[in-house]
Amino acid sequence: MDCVCPAGVEGGGMDFLRRLFGGGARRPADDALHLYVRCSHCGAPVHVRINLRNDLLAEYGDDLVEGYRLSKEIMDDRCFRLMRAELVFDCNRRELERTITGGEFITREESEQLTRQEPNTRPD
Repeated sequence: MDCVCPAGVEGGGMDFLRRLFGGGARRPADDALHLYVRCSHCGAPVHVRINLRNDLLAEYGDDLVEGYRLSKEIMDDRCFRLMRAELVFDCNRRELERTITGGEFITREESEQLTRQEPNTRPD
């Protein structure tokens, strides 16, 4: 990785000062990454909200944050099979790569379309 930030000061000194004194552009209220996945077995769509400030695991090297990683187990409400998503981020929490087993990543629009097409078939 070509980005190494001091622990707790992601984005460098100027970003830290902006956050401290309130200057510059504001972050969106929802500081999250939204994943949309479809189960490989039953085709059910699932929406997962990842909080980029609290859900990521920091990876350190010599007391510096070199990046972040997230391993997320996801279960749909139809066949209840686990899907496992692995995401890698740089020290500024920008996504670098993603993989999934047991499912596939889809767009928000695809998820909404699948949700409209098939009502929930979960047994009572």
